[in-house]
Amino acid sequence: MSPAQGLAAVALAAAMTLSGCSTAPKLTMPDVPIAAAYKEAAPWTPAQPADGLPRGNWWTMFGDADLNELQTRLLQHSPDLAAALARYHQAKAFSDQLRSGLFPSLALGANAQRDRQSNMRPLRGLTQPNDYNSFTAGVEVDYEFDLWGRIRNEVNAGRAQAQASSADLESARLSLQAQLADDYLVLRGLDRQVATLNETVKAYESALELTQTRHDGGIASGLDVARAQTQLGTSRSLAAQTLALRAVAEHAIAALVGESPSEFSIPPKLAQIELPQVPVGVPATLVQRRPDIAAAERRIVASNASVGVARAAFFPAVTLSATVGYQSAAAGNWINAPNMFWSIGPSLLFTLFDAGKRKAQVAQAEAALDEAGSVYRGVVLTAFQQVEDSLALVNNYRKAAIEEHSAVTAAERSLDFAMTRYREGEVSYLEVVTSQTITLQTQLDSLNLDTRQQRASVQLIRSLGGGWTSAQSLQS
Repeated sequence: MSPAQGLAAVALAAAMTLSGCSTAPKLTMPDVPIAAAYKEAAPWTPAQPADGLPRGNWWTMFGDADLNELQTRLLQHSPDLAAALARYHQAKAFSDQLRSGLFPSLALGANAQRDRQSNMRPLRGLTQPNDYNSFTAGVEVDYEFDLWGRIRNEVNAGRAQAQASSADLESARLSLQAQLADDYLVLRGLDRQVATLNETVKAYESALELTQTRHDGGIASGLDVARAQTQLGTSRSLAAQTLALRAVAEHAIAALVGESPSEFSIPPKLAQIELPQVPVGVPATLVQRRPDIAAAERRIVASNASVGVARAAFFPAVTLSATVGYQSAAAGNWINAPNMFWSIGPSLLFTLFDAGKRKAQVAQAEAALDEAGSVYRGVVLTAFQQVEDSLALVNNYRKAAIEEHSAVTAAERSLDFAMTRYREGEVSYLEVVTSQTITLQTQLDSLNLDTRQQRASVQLIRSLGGGWTSAQSLQS
Protein backbone atom coordinates (compact mmCIF):
# COMPACT_ATOMS: atom_id res chain seq x y z
CA MET A 1 0.00 0.00 0.00
CA SER A 2 1.34 3.42 -0.96
CA PRO A 3 1.31 6.48 1.33
CA ALA A 4 -1.57 7.88 -0.70
CA GLN A 5 -3.54 4.71 -0.08
CA GLY A 6 -2.72 5.04 3.62
CA LEU A 7 -4.18 8.54 3.77
CA ALA A 8 -7.24 7.27 1.94
CA ALA A 9 -7.61 4.67 4.67
CA VAL A 10 -7.63 7.44 7.24
CA ALA A 11 -10.49 9.14 5.38
CA LEU A 12 -12.33 5.81 5.35
CA ALA A 13 -11.87 5.57 9.09
CA ALA A 14 -13.46 9.00 9.50
CA ALA A 15 -16.45 7.84 7.50
CA MET A 16 -16.76 4.75 9.68
CA THR A 17 -16.76 6.96 12.76
CA LEU A 18 -19.88 8.79 11.60
CA SER A 19 -21.78 5.51 11.59
CA GLY A 20 -20.51 4.48 15.02
CA CYS A 21 -22.91 4.04 17.91
CA SER A 22 -23.02 5.96 21.16
CA THR A 23 -23.05 4.37 24.59
CA ALA A 24 -24.50 7.47 26.32
CA PRO A 25 -27.99 7.02 27.82
CA LYS A 26 -30.96 8.88 26.38
CA LEU A 27 -30.96 12.42 27.73
CA THR A 28 -33.93 13.18 30.00
CA MET A 29 -34.39 16.33 32.06
CA PRO A 30 -35.72 16.04 35.63
CA ASP A 31 -39.36 16.94 36.20
CA VAL A 32 -39.87 20.18 38.11
CA PRO A 33 -43.33 21.44 39.19
CA ILE A 34 -44.09 24.65 37.29
CA ALA A 35 -47.17 26.74 38.09
CA ALA A 36 -49.24 28.47 35.41
CA ALA A 37 -48.77 31.90 37.01
CA TYR A 38 -46.91 33.56 39.86
CA LYS A 39 -48.92 33.69 43.08
CA GLU A 40 -47.61 37.15 44.02
CA ALA A 41 -47.99 38.79 40.58
CA ALA A 42 -51.35 40.55 41.09
CA PRO A 43 -52.56 43.25 41.36
CA TRP A 44 -49.64 45.62 40.70
CA THR A 45 -48.37 43.96 37.49
CA PRO A 46 -49.09 46.01 34.33
CA ALA A 47 -52.07 44.74 32.35
CA GLN A 48 -50.03 44.41 29.15
CA PRO A 49 -46.37 43.98 30.05
CA ALA A 50 -43.62 44.22 27.49
CA ASP A 51 -42.13 41.09 25.97
CA GLY A 52 -39.24 41.09 28.40
CA LEU A 53 -36.55 43.04 30.12
CA PRO A 54 -34.18 45.20 28.08
CA ARG A 55 -31.50 42.99 26.52
CA GLY A 56 -28.42 43.60 28.63
CA ASN A 57 -28.89 47.13 29.97
CA TRP A 58 -31.84 46.43 32.28
CA TRP A 59 -30.65 49.01 34.83
CA THR A 60 -31.56 51.83 32.42
CA MET A 61 -35.16 51.35 33.56
CA PHE A 62 -34.25 53.27 36.73
CA GLY A 63 -33.51 56.35 34.64
CA ASP A 64 -30.29 57.37 36.45
CA ALA A 65 -27.31 58.51 34.37
CA ASP A 66 -24.82 57.97 37.22
CA LEU A 67 -25.94 54.36 37.63
CA ASN A 68 -25.59 53.79 33.88
CA GLU A 69 -22.03 55.15 33.94
CA LEU A 70 -21.07 53.01 36.93
CA GLN A 71 -22.40 49.88 35.22
CA THR A 72 -20.18 50.62 32.23
CA ARG A 73 -17.17 50.93 34.52
CA LEU A 74 -18.12 47.67 36.21
CA LEU A 75 -18.01 45.77 32.92
CA GLN A 76 -14.65 47.28 32.04
CA HIS A 77 -12.77 47.09 35.34
CA SER A 78 -14.39 44.62 37.76
CA PRO A 79 -11.75 42.11 38.99
CA ASP A 80 -14.44 39.58 39.91
CA LEU A 81 -15.91 39.74 36.41
CA ALA A 82 -12.44 39.40 34.87
CA ALA A 83 -11.87 36.26 36.95
CA ALA A 84 -15.22 34.80 35.83
CA LEU A 85 -14.30 35.54 32.21
CA ALA A 86 -10.96 33.78 32.64
CA ARG A 87 -12.76 30.70 34.02
CA TYR A 88 -14.97 30.65 30.95
CA HIS A 89 -11.94 30.90 28.64
CA GLN A 90 -10.40 27.93 30.46
CA ALA A 91 -13.53 25.82 29.92
CA LYS A 92 -13.76 26.89 26.27
CA ALA A 93 -10.11 26.00 25.66
CA PHE A 94 -10.58 22.58 27.30
CA SER A 95 -13.60 21.98 25.07
CA ASP A 96 -11.49 22.80 22.02
CA GLN A 97 -8.85 20.34 23.23
CA LEU A 98 -11.42 17.55 23.39
CA ARG A 99 -12.78 18.45 19.97
CA SER A 100 -9.38 17.83 18.43
CA GLY A 101 -9.91 14.13 19.13
CA LEU A 102 -12.41 13.97 16.25
CA PHE A 103 -9.60 14.52 13.75
CA PRO A 104 -6.40 12.67 12.86
CA SER A 105 -3.20 13.75 14.55
CA LEU A 106 -0.31 14.57 12.25
CA ALA A 107 3.28 14.66 13.54
CA LEU A 108 6.49 15.55 11.73
CA GLY A 109 9.68 14.06 13.11
CA ALA A 110 13.37 14.23 12.23
CA ASN A 111 16.57 13.20 13.90
CA ALA A 112 20.28 12.87 13.21
CA GLN A 113 22.36 10.69 15.49
CA ARG A 114 25.60 8.71 15.83
CA ASP A 115 25.13 5.14 17.11
CA ARG A 116 27.47 2.50 18.58
CA GLN A 117 26.29 -1.14 18.50
CA SER A 118 26.99 -3.64 21.23
CA ASN A 119 29.20 -6.55 20.17
CA MET A 120 26.70 -8.87 21.88
CA ARG A 121 23.58 -7.40 20.28
CA PRO A 122 21.20 -10.24 19.43
CA LEU A 123 21.05 -11.19 15.75
CA ARG A 124 23.85 -8.80 14.85
CA GLY A 125 25.27 -9.48 11.42
CA LEU A 126 28.99 -10.11 10.97
CA THR A 127 29.35 -7.35 8.40
CA GLN A 128 27.56 -4.67 10.40
CA PRO A 129 29.80 -1.81 11.52
CA ASN A 130 30.31 -0.97 15.16
CA ASP A 131 29.64 2.73 14.60
CA TYR A 132 27.18 4.25 12.14
CA ASN A 133 25.14 7.38 11.41
CA SER A 134 21.34 7.55 11.27
CA PHE A 135 19.37 10.32 9.57
CA THR A 136 15.57 10.08 9.62
CA ALA A 137 12.71 12.37 8.59
CA GLY A 138 9.08 11.34 8.40
CA VAL A 139 5.40 12.04 8.96
CA GLU A 140 3.14 9.99 11.21
CA VAL A 141 -0.68 10.02 11.14
CA ASP A 142 -2.78 8.48 13.92
CA TYR A 143 -6.54 8.23 14.03
CA GLU A 144 -8.82 6.42 16.47
CA PHE A 145 -12.00 4.88 15.10
CA ASP A 146 -14.76 6.29 17.31
CA LEU A 147 -16.88 3.16 16.92
CA TRP A 148 -18.50 3.42 20.36
CA GLY A 149 -18.88 7.20 20.56
CA ARG A 150 -16.28 7.71 23.29
CA ILE A 151 -14.63 10.66 21.60
CA ARG A 152 -17.90 12.21 20.51
CA ASN A 153 -19.26 11.93 24.04
CA GLU A 154 -16.09 13.53 25.40
CA VAL A 155 -16.56 16.38 22.92
CA ASN A 156 -20.24 16.73 23.82
CA ALA A 157 -19.40 16.78 27.52
CA GLY A 158 -16.69 19.38 26.99
CA ARG A 159 -18.99 21.54 24.87
CA ALA A 160 -21.77 21.33 27.47
CA GLN A 161 -19.32 22.23 30.24
CA ALA A 162 -18.13 25.24 28.22
CA GLN A 163 -21.73 26.32 27.73
CA ALA A 164 -22.34 25.89 31.45
CA SER A 165 -19.28 28.02 32.13
CA SER A 166 -20.61 30.65 29.73
CA ALA A 167 -23.86 30.68 31.73
CA ASP A 168 -21.80 30.90 34.94
CA LEU A 169 -20.11 33.97 33.48
CA GLU A 170 -23.52 35.53 32.80
CA SER A 171 -24.61 34.66 36.34
CA ALA A 172 -21.53 36.38 37.73
CA ARG A 173 -22.10 39.41 35.50
CA LEU A 174 -25.77 39.64 36.48
CA SER A 175 -24.93 39.21 40.17
CA LEU A 176 -22.33 41.98 40.06
CA GLN A 177 -24.61 44.30 38.09
CA ALA A 178 -27.44 43.70 40.56
CA GLN A 179 -25.11 44.23 43.53
CA LEU A 180 -23.88 47.49 42.04
CA ALA A 181 -27.44 48.69 41.42
CA ASP A 182 -28.44 47.67 44.96
CA ASP A 183 -25.49 49.47 46.55
CA TYR A 184 -26.15 52.54 44.43
CA LEU A 185 -29.82 52.67 45.42
CA VAL A 186 -28.83 52.30 49.07
CA LEU A 187 -26.38 55.18 48.68
CA ARG A 188 -29.01 57.44 47.07
CA GLY A 189 -31.50 56.49 49.78
CA LEU A 190 -28.96 57.50 52.39
CA ASP A 191 -28.45 60.80 50.53
CA ARG A 192 -32.13 61.55 51.00
CA GLN A 193 -31.99 60.53 54.66
CA VAL A 194 -28.98 62.77 55.26
CA ALA A 195 -30.81 65.70 53.63
CA THR A 196 -33.87 65.05 55.81
CA LEU A 197 -31.75 64.85 58.95
CA ASN A 198 -29.91 68.06 58.05
CA GLU A 199 -33.24 69.83 57.68
CA THR A 200 -34.35 68.31 60.97
CA VAL A 201 -31.21 69.57 62.69
CA LYS A 202 -31.94 73.10 61.45
CA ALA A 203 -35.52 72.85 62.67
CA TYR A 204 -34.41 71.54 66.05
CA GLU A 205 -31.84 74.34 66.33
CA SER A 206 -34.65 76.84 65.79
CA ALA A 207 -36.80 75.02 68.34
CA LEU A 208 -33.95 75.08 70.88
CA GLU A 209 -33.44 78.79 70.26
CA LEU A 210 -37.16 79.40 70.84
CA THR A 211 -37.13 77.33 74.01
CA GLN A 212 -34.04 79.10 75.33
CA THR A 213 -35.64 82.49 74.66
CA ARG A 214 -38.81 81.44 76.47
CA HIS A 215 -36.70 80.12 79.35
CA ASP A 216 -34.75 83.38 79.58
CA GLY A 217 -38.08 85.19 79.73
CA GLY A 218 -39.26 83.00 82.57
CA ILE A 219 -41.95 81.35 80.43
CA ALA A 220 -40.38 77.91 79.84
CA SER A 221 -38.66 75.66 82.33
CA GLY A 222 -35.13 74.34 82.23
CA LEU A 223 -36.63 70.93 81.54
CA ASP A 224 -37.98 72.20 78.22
CA VAL A 225 -34.51 73.47 77.27
CA ALA A 226 -32.96 70.12 78.20
CA ARG A 227 -35.52 68.27 76.10
CA ALA A 228 -34.85 70.52 73.11
CA GLN A 229 -31.10 69.98 73.50
CA THR A 230 -31.64 66.21 73.64
CA GLN A 231 -33.64 66.24 70.41
CA LEU A 232 -30.98 68.31 68.66
CA GLY A 233 -28.11 66.10 69.83
CA THR A 234 -29.97 62.95 68.82
CA SER A 235 -30.69 64.25 65.32
CA ARG A 236 -27.05 65.28 64.84
CA SER A 237 -25.95 61.83 65.94
CA LEU A 238 -28.34 60.18 63.45
CA ALA A 239 -26.98 62.40 60.68
CA ALA A 240 -23.39 61.33 61.48
CA GLN A 241 -24.38 57.65 61.65
CA THR A 242 -26.11 57.92 58.27
CA LEU A 243 -23.03 59.54 56.74
CA ALA A 244 -21.01 56.58 57.99
CA LEU A 245 -23.38 54.16 56.29
CA ARG A 246 -23.15 56.20 53.08
CA ALA A 247 -19.36 56.01 53.17
CA VAL A 248 -19.50 52.21 53.48
CA ALA A 249 -21.89 51.99 50.50
CA GLU A 250 -19.59 54.25 48.47
CA HIS A 251 -16.58 52.07 49.32
CA ALA A 252 -18.49 48.94 48.22
CA ILE A 253 -19.27 50.55 44.87
CA ALA A 254 -15.60 51.47 44.42
CA ALA A 255 -14.52 47.86 44.93
CA LEU A 256 -17.15 46.62 42.45
CA VAL A 257 -15.99 48.93 39.66
CA GLY A 258 -12.31 48.20 40.30
CA GLU A 259 -11.39 51.54 41.91
CA SER A 260 -9.48 52.34 45.09
CA PRO A 261 -11.97 53.47 47.77
CA SER A 262 -9.37 56.06 48.85
CA GLU A 263 -9.59 57.80 45.48
CA PHE A 264 -13.24 57.22 44.64
CA SER A 265 -16.24 59.37 45.48
CA ILE A 266 -19.83 59.87 44.34
CA PRO A 267 -21.28 63.35 44.95
CA PRO A 268 -24.60 63.40 46.85
CA LYS A 269 -27.72 63.70 44.71
CA LEU A 270 -31.39 64.00 45.68
CA ALA A 271 -33.04 63.38 42.28
CA GLN A 272 -35.89 60.89 42.50
CA ILE A 273 -35.07 57.49 40.98
CA GLU A 274 -37.78 55.89 38.87
CA LEU A 275 -39.45 52.73 40.14
CA PRO A 276 -39.61 50.46 37.06
CA GLN A 277 -42.51 48.29 36.07
CA VAL A 278 -40.89 44.89 35.58
CA PRO A 279 -42.48 42.44 33.08
CA VAL A 280 -42.39 39.07 34.84
CA GLY A 281 -43.92 36.80 32.19
CA VAL A 282 -45.02 33.33 33.32
CA PRO A 283 -43.10 30.73 35.36
CA ALA A 284 -42.56 28.49 32.33
CA THR A 285 -40.36 31.14 30.71
CA LEU A 286 -38.12 31.47 33.76
CA VAL A 287 -36.07 28.38 32.85
CA GLN A 288 -35.11 30.13 29.61
CA ARG A 289 -34.21 33.42 31.28
CA ARG A 290 -31.93 32.45 34.17
CA PRO A 291 -28.30 31.69 33.40
CA ASP A 292 -27.88 29.55 36.54
CA ILE A 293 -30.72 27.30 35.36
CA ALA A 294 -29.10 27.05 31.94
CA ALA A 295 -25.76 26.16 33.57
CA ALA A 296 -27.39 23.40 35.64
CA GLU A 297 -29.13 22.05 32.54
CA ARG A 298 -25.90 21.98 30.49
CA ARG A 299 -24.15 20.13 33.32
CA ILE A 300 -26.80 17.43 33.06
CA VAL A 301 -25.94 17.15 29.36
CA ALA A 302 -22.24 16.92 30.21
CA SER A 303 -22.81 14.28 32.89
CA ASN A 304 -25.02 12.26 30.53
CA ALA A 305 -22.26 12.27 27.91
CA SER A 306 -19.70 11.29 30.54
CA VAL A 307 -21.70 8.15 31.26
CA GLY A 308 -21.25 7.26 27.58
CA VAL A 309 -17.51 7.84 27.87
CA ALA A 310 -17.31 5.49 30.87
CA ARG A 311 -19.39 2.78 29.15
CA ALA A 312 -17.24 2.93 26.02
CA ALA A 313 -14.30 1.60 28.05
CA PHE A 314 -15.92 -1.87 27.90
CA PHE A 315 -15.33 -1.99 24.14
CA PRO A 316 -12.03 -2.26 22.22
CA ALA A 317 -10.21 0.86 21.02
CA VAL A 318 -9.21 0.65 17.36
CA THR A 319 -6.53 3.01 16.04
CA LEU A 320 -5.12 3.37 12.54
CA SER A 321 -1.52 4.57 12.23
CA ALA A 322 0.44 5.47 9.12
CA THR A 323 4.07 6.57 8.80
CA VAL A 324 6.05 7.68 5.76
CA GLY A 325 9.56 9.17 5.56
CA TYR A 326 13.18 8.81 4.60
CA GLN A 327 16.08 7.16 6.38
CA SER A 328 19.79 6.89 5.56
CA ALA A 329 23.20 6.34 7.10
CA ALA A 330 24.67 9.10 4.91
CA ALA A 331 24.15 12.81 5.50
CA GLY A 332 24.22 13.91 1.85
CA ASN A 333 21.33 13.64 -0.62
CA TRP A 334 19.48 11.07 1.44
CA ILE A 335 15.92 12.32 0.78
CA ASN A 336 15.25 10.30 -2.37
CA ALA A 337 13.07 7.39 -3.42
CA PRO A 338 15.42 4.50 -2.53
CA ASN A 339 15.64 5.76 1.06
CA MET A 340 11.85 5.98 1.57
CA PHE A 341 10.12 3.90 4.20
CA TRP A 342 6.46 3.63 5.19
CA SER A 343 4.13 1.62 7.35
CA ILE A 344 0.38 1.51 7.87
CA GLY A 345 -1.94 -0.63 9.89
CA PRO A 346 -4.60 -0.78 12.57
CA SER A 347 -4.11 -1.58 16.23
CA LEU A 348 -6.64 -2.87 18.75
CA LEU A 349 -6.57 -2.50 22.52
CA PHE A 350 -9.06 -4.31 24.71
CA THR A 351 -8.88 -4.58 28.49
CA LEU A 352 -9.58 -8.14 29.61
CA PHE A 353 -9.39 -7.62 33.37
CA ASP A 354 -9.21 -4.53 35.55
CA ALA A 355 -10.59 -5.75 38.90
CA GLY A 356 -13.88 -3.82 38.48
CA LYS A 357 -12.31 -0.45 37.62
CA ARG A 358 -14.47 0.25 34.55
CA LYS A 359 -17.63 -0.84 36.31
CA ALA A 360 -16.86 1.53 39.16
CA GLN A 361 -16.17 4.36 36.69
CA VAL A 362 -19.59 3.82 35.11
CA ALA A 363 -21.23 3.83 38.55
CA GLN A 364 -19.40 7.04 39.39
CA ALA A 365 -20.54 8.71 36.15
CA GLU A 366 -24.14 7.63 36.71
CA ALA A 367 -24.07 8.96 40.27
CA ALA A 368 -22.70 12.25 38.96
CA LEU A 369 -25.61 12.36 36.50
CA ASP A 370 -28.07 11.81 39.35
CA GLU A 371 -26.37 14.60 41.29
CA ALA A 372 -26.58 16.98 38.32
CA GLY A 373 -30.29 16.23 38.00
CA SER A 374 -30.94 16.94 41.66
CA VAL A 375 -28.92 20.16 41.50
CA TYR A 376 -30.96 21.23 38.48
CA ARG A 377 -34.25 20.67 40.32
CA GLY A 378 -32.96 22.60 43.30
CA VAL A 379 -31.80 25.53 41.15
CA VAL A 380 -35.15 25.76 39.37
CA LEU A 381 -37.18 25.59 42.58
CA THR A 382 -34.94 28.19 44.21
CA ALA A 383 -35.43 30.43 41.16
CA PHE A 384 -39.22 30.24 41.53
CA GLN A 385 -38.88 30.98 45.24
CA GLN A 386 -36.72 34.04 44.58
CA VAL A 387 -39.16 35.44 42.03
CA GLU A 388 -42.11 34.92 44.39
CA ASP A 389 -40.12 36.51 47.24
CA SER A 390 -39.24 39.53 45.13
CA LEU A 391 -42.81 39.93 43.89
CA ALA A 392 -44.10 39.77 47.45
CA LEU A 393 -41.60 42.37 48.60
CA VAL A 394 -42.31 44.77 45.73
CA ASN A 395 -46.07 44.38 46.14
CA ASN A 396 -46.18 44.79 49.92
CA TYR A 397 -43.52 47.50 50.11
CA ARG A 398 -45.57 49.47 47.61
CA LYS A 399 -48.66 49.24 49.82
CA ALA A 400 -46.63 50.07 52.91
CA ALA A 401 -45.01 53.09 51.23
CA ILE A 402 -48.42 54.54 50.35
CA GLU A 403 -49.55 54.25 53.96
CA GLU A 404 -46.25 55.61 55.28
CA HIS A 405 -46.47 58.67 53.02
CA SER A 406 -49.88 59.39 54.51
CA ALA A 407 -48.41 58.93 57.98
CA VAL A 408 -45.66 61.46 57.20
CA THR A 409 -48.24 64.06 56.16
CA ALA A 410 -50.24 63.50 59.34
CA ALA A 411 -47.14 63.59 61.55
CA GLU A 412 -45.91 66.85 60.02
CA ARG A 413 -49.34 68.39 60.55
CA SER A 414 -49.33 67.16 64.16
CA LEU A 415 -45.91 68.73 64.73
CA ASP A 416 -47.11 72.07 63.36
CA PHE A 417 -50.05 72.01 65.77
CA ALA A 418 -47.78 71.09 68.71
CA MET A 419 -45.34 73.94 67.97
CA THR A 420 -48.18 76.44 67.63
CA ARG A 421 -49.74 75.36 70.92
CA TYR A 422 -46.33 75.50 72.61
CA ARG A 423 -45.70 79.07 71.41
CA GLU A 424 -49.11 80.01 72.78
CA GLY A 425 -48.28 78.38 76.11
CA GLU A 426 -51.06 75.81 75.91
CA VAL A 427 -48.81 72.70 76.24
CA SER A 428 -45.40 71.77 77.59
CA TYR A 429 -42.43 71.06 75.38
CA LEU A 430 -42.96 67.33 76.00
CA GLU A 431 -45.79 67.35 73.45
CA VAL A 432 -43.47 69.00 70.92
CA VAL A 433 -40.76 66.42 71.61
CA THR A 434 -43.23 63.60 71.09
CA SER A 435 -44.42 65.07 67.79
CA GLN A 436 -40.82 65.70 66.65
CA THR A 437 -39.82 62.12 67.39
CA ILE A 438 -42.81 60.66 65.57
CA THR A 439 -42.38 62.96 62.58
CA LEU A 440 -38.69 62.21 62.12
CA GLN A 441 -39.23 58.49 62.48
CA THR A 442 -42.06 58.42 59.93
CA GLN A 443 -39.98 60.50 57.49
CA LEU A 444 -37.05 58.12 57.78
CA ASP A 445 -39.34 55.09 57.53
CA SER A 446 -40.92 56.53 54.39
CA LEU A 447 -37.54 57.11 52.76
CA ASN A 448 -36.41 53.65 53.80
CA LEU A 449 -39.50 52.06 52.24
CA ASP A 450 -38.89 53.92 48.98
CA THR A 451 -35.37 52.49 48.90
CA ARG A 452 -36.64 49.03 49.78
CA GLN A 453 -39.05 49.15 46.85
CA GLN A 454 -36.23 50.05 44.49
CA ARG A 455 -33.96 47.35 45.90
CA ALA A 456 -36.74 44.76 45.66
CA SER A 457 -37.16 45.72 41.99
CA VAL A 458 -33.46 45.04 41.42
CA GLN A 459 -33.76 41.65 43.09
CA LEU A 460 -36.84 40.88 40.99
CA ILE A 461 -34.93 41.68 37.81
CA ARG A 462 -32.05 39.53 39.02
CA SER A 463 -34.44 36.69 39.88
CA LEU A 464 -35.89 36.87 36.37
CA GLY A 465 -32.45 36.57 34.79
CA GLY A 466 -31.95 40.18 33.74
CA GLY A 467 -31.99 40.58 29.98
CA TRP A 468 -30.36 37.20 29.35
CA THR A 469 -31.80 34.27 27.37
CA SER A 470 -30.68 30.64 27.15
CA ALA A 471 -29.93 31.02 23.42
CA GLN A 472 -26.87 33.07 24.35
CA SER A 473 -25.37 30.15 26.28
CA LEU A 474 -25.98 27.62 23.52
CA GLN A 475 -24.03 29.79 21.10
CA SER A 476 -20.83 29.22 23.10
